[in-house]
Amino acid sequence: MKTYIKHNPWQIIEDTFRPEYNEFSESIFAIGNGRMGQRANFEEEFSGKSLKGSYLAGIYYPDKTRVGWWKNGYPEYFAKVINSVDWIGLHILVNGQPLDLAKVTVKSFERRLDMQNGILYRSFIAEMPDGVQLKVEASRMYHLFASETASLQYKIEVLSGRIAMEIRSHLNAQVVNRDSNYDEQFWESTAQGNEGDHIFVSARTKKTGFGVYAMLENKLSSSDGSVEIQDTITSAGYMAEVFTVDLAESKMCCFEKRVAIVTSQNHAVSQLRDVALANLDQLKAMSYEQLKEKQATAWQQIWAESDIEISGDVAAQQAIRYNIFQLNQTYTGEDERLNIGPKGFTGEKYGGVTYWDTEAYCIPFYLATQSTKIARNLLIYRHQQLDKAIENAAKLGFTNGAALYPMVTINGEECHNEWEITFEEIHRNGAIAFAIYNYVRYTGDQDYIWSHGLEVLVAISRFWAQRVNWSSEREQYVMLGVTGPNEYENNVNNNWYTNRIASWCLEYTLLCLEKLGQLNSGHLMSLKDKLTIRTEELQKWQHIIDKMYYPFDAQRNVFLQQDGFLDKELIPVAQLDPAQRPINQHWSWDRILRSCYIKQADVLQGFYFLEEQFELEALRRHYEFYEPLTVHESSLSPCVHAILAAKLDKPEKAYEFYLRTARLDLDDYNNDTEDGLHITSMAGTWMTIVEGFAGMRIKDGKLYLNPMLPKEWAGYKFRVLFRGATLSIAVHADGYTIENISDTAAQILTETQAFLLAGQSKKQVSQAR
Repeated sequence: MKTYIKHNPWQIIEDTFRPEYNEFSESIFAIGNGRMGQRANFEEEFSGKSLKGSYLAGIYYPDKTRVGWWKNGYPEYFAKVINSVDWIGLHILVNGQPLDLAKVTVKSFERRLDMQNGILYRSFIAEMPDGVQLKVEASRMYHLFASETASLQYKIEVLSGRIAMEIRSHLNAQVVNRDSNYDEQFWESTAQGNEGDHIFVSARTKKTGFGVYAMLENKLSSSDGSVEIQDTITSAGYMAEVFTVDLAESKMCCFEKRVAIVTSQNHAVSQLRDVALANLDQLKAMSYEQLKEKQATAWQQIWAESDIEISGDVAAQQAIRYNIFQLNQTYTGEDERLNIGPKGFTGEKYGGVTYWDTEAYCIPFYLATQSTKIARNLLIYRHQQLDKAIENAAKLGFTNGAALYPMVTINGEECHNEWEITFEEIHRNGAIAFAIYNYVRYTGDQDYIWSHGLEVLVAISRFWAQRVNWSSEREQYVMLGVTGPNEYENNVNNNWYTNRIASWCLEYTLLCLEKLGQLNSGHLMSLKDKLTIRTEELQKWQHIIDKMYYPFDAQRNVFLQQDGFLDKELIPVAQLDPAQRPINQHWSWDRILRSCYIKQADVLQGFYFLEEQFELEALRRHYEFYEPLTVHESSLSPCVHAILAAKLDKPEKAYEFYLRTARLDLDDYNNDTEDGLHITSMAGTWMTIVEGFAGMRIKDGKLYLNPMLPKEWAGYKFRVLFRGATLSIAVHADGYTIENISDTAAQILTETQAFLLAGQSKKQVSQAR
């Protein structure tokens, strides 16, 4: 763990230069605006540890798969959202010596992320080799109000001595990815140059042919006024302007960069130059301070909708705001072609592509904090890729329109190349179906099922019906050779969660078909004709539901994670040597697979999704059996356990898991944050408070609440959108308050009463756990 990030309710602060942890800090202080984003790389050159990263949503390269043994059905490439144009770069020479924090004496240093206003700040005092001391104050932002633009300001003050300084400000499209499988260059340059007050570069991705055009305006001013450009430097994919300035002691200069980066994903290639120019022109009339004010206003609107306030616990307050901040700057929902990568704009790992994390963890956050359209767009993203999911299944031998959604994708094609995941971690299909159910349950938008959802549900159900097989010995359906959510088990038979979610998908699809028949029999007949649904097929689905096999231990009265689980040596995690943790960084894969240790919620994932189907005591038995065996080495693990612990009235465990999920990256629990943040698990942090501590659920179309107050907190407050109403819930020691701050009435359900909360009204509830 790393604990040097200072606790502050609205700021993320690093107050000492730690070059050995710079890649970790680059992840932590990353910023973006949903359209593009960047790791917190330094503007000036840095020869120490650094992972350069500047990313554009949806712009990817199909990096050829690298495996030792090719298997039929393997994807041919891994799609990666790739490192793109570096626009922040400043090559600074001070009296002929480079300003490089790895080569100078750093007297003081601070990096600060202002989450309230969406601005990254950095300041330092450096002593150059010749004894000159400089103070630098830098800030930058990716504009929410103009998502194809960004800006930075870089101030240099001479504290002692006199300097002759050269500043070279560049646009550089000759960038690489550290994780390139074959050390390939993903970009080819198409043009570079200058035009009036601007410089530009344009490039095109190899293979995929995405065009990118970046236009930059540089401006340098000193105590004596504006500084003119002295020279330009041009090479393939690179364009720079050179400025020189002399500064005496106590004098300063200020460099500003404003950039527009546009892509052929959103505009015709022939229009990229004009669009970039128009984007820059809309910033032209504003000073840098006015840009900051406009950015602050945009973030204030976001915080008004999604902030969670915690009283009495600064570490918890900082953590939840950090998670909400990163979620909102990763995905804004304005483009239904985009989704939420596990690392967002913060690193190369996982390639910026889509996993089942979106449906399982992110959709609840966007449902409750944003317009319904945002979550709907995430569902439509999968509907648009249904044909590709059917293709993916066909490559594995499935027929009749069966769909297997990819484990990893950016365009609908599977691009994960580990066989135990690609072929076996098929439970991901269940998350896609559950997200449809979850969306409809929360919004009441039944029309989505009829217009989009049922086609997806039928295709998924066809996959499950073909993936199971009848066991003559058991006289039940079984599912062989799978990997469940616990990826520390591979190629197992009858993973309980996979079997259960498969059966549930069939149940839900049949229920939706029946409901459609009741509402509009003509529409149902049209859909059956379109998808060639026959009565015999539906009867087969029901037979699978009735005869599905679930491994079970009668002695413990618990479902088993998979066949043979009790053959393992069941040694609780608490008995492991702490020096061996995390086990995925200390043990061989063979040893992990033979162990009983669980990476993340597996059986308990099913109890979380399908909680209404299980009694509380059943949940308690399974939690108390499986949690002690869980190492929580997936970022997705603590949040589910926190929610279940809260439901079981285990406040200490719920709070422990809350801190682990909320501060997973800030404190580097899993020693991997330098690769990038765990964006999708951050939605789980929000769920931990709202679904865990506040007990929020949707029951019979009503918003249900059953809050508890962790003893570490004096109170907490959050806001949710529910079926047109905006509700503010404040929990305190003697109960909680529900305030409807909209004009739309809301149906509310508590442990003791049900009532209609009129618009612009408030109700105090005395009960709180």
